[in-house]
Amino acid sequence: MIYRQVLDAVNHGIVILDIEYRVCEWNRWMEVHSGISRDKIINRDLFDIYPQLNTQSFIRSCKSVFKFGNYMFLSQKLHKYLFPFKPMGSYHSKHEFMQQSCTIAPLREDDGTIASIIITVQDITENVYLEDQMRQMVQHDSLTGIYNRRYLDSRLSEEFNRCSRAGHELSIIIFDIDNFKKLNDEFGHIFGDQVLRRLAAVCSAMIRSCDVFCRFGGEEFCVILPESSAAGASAFAERIRQSIADMVVADNGTEVRVTVSLGVASLNPDVPDTNRLLEHADTAMYQSKAAGKNRVSIFRG
Repeated sequence: MIYRQVLDAVNHGIVILDIEYRVCEWNRWMEVHSGISRDKIINRDLFDIYPQLNTQSFIRSCKSVFKFGNYMFLSQKLHKYLFPFKPMGSYHSKHEFMQQSCTIAPLREDDGTIASIIITVQDITENVYLEDQMRQMVQHDSLTGIYNRRYLDSRLSEEFNRCSRAGHELSIIIFDIDNFKKLNDEFGHIFGDQVLRRLAAVCSAMIRSCDVFCRFGGEEFCVILPESSAAGASAFAERIRQSIADMVVADNGTEVRVTVSLGVASLNPDVPDTNRLLEHADTAMYQSKAAGKNRVSIFRG
């Protein structure tokens, strides 16, 4: 009696299986989250109820515990979940299934033989959600939702090293909004923020999945273009320029168009590091400014 109360009191799932994978125990937590009562599953083959568990990896893990008496830890980062339960509360909008951390452990008889194993199931969906939120905050700009400067520096370093080793092409584009201070002074910073968000949305819809679009700082943005030549990056920069020039930002009867000046730089043997690559793109951008703005320039050295 006390044994059953203990099993039902713990705030995680407990499943006991015999060597034929029949269910010997199914605690209250498992009943609540599975929707299957204990009396409906006891002595049933687990794989009849959850056929998706009948995999080589799961069976191999169970056999290892039966044979050697070791403990197996099934990490959420690798497996996501063992039992396909719906998450509780508001987390269903972020995860289709409850994220679980599970352990498989031996249960020994008095003579030391292992006749059954116990599986514990812990719901860590909230932890995973909070980790995702923290990662989002660390990597993304809070205003525009695109990647921030911290993430840009990290990814650019990775791509620079990868492309340098493999001899692949790599280009970047730096651009900023022309006369943005004047726009803020005339229409206010809230409207200026709206312009930044709209610009970010327009550009995000244009980039490839392998590209990285970041807010460099203030009204300045950067795009990392792996496997792209200077000519290809320049053509893409021109598309960005035209799309932003065609963009209209409207609010309370006010309609504003903005332009951007863009600079393109590419990896070559004379570029020793990411700082130099960024400097080259920045120099090219200011060449566009000096030439009249609303244009693309390629760094020529």
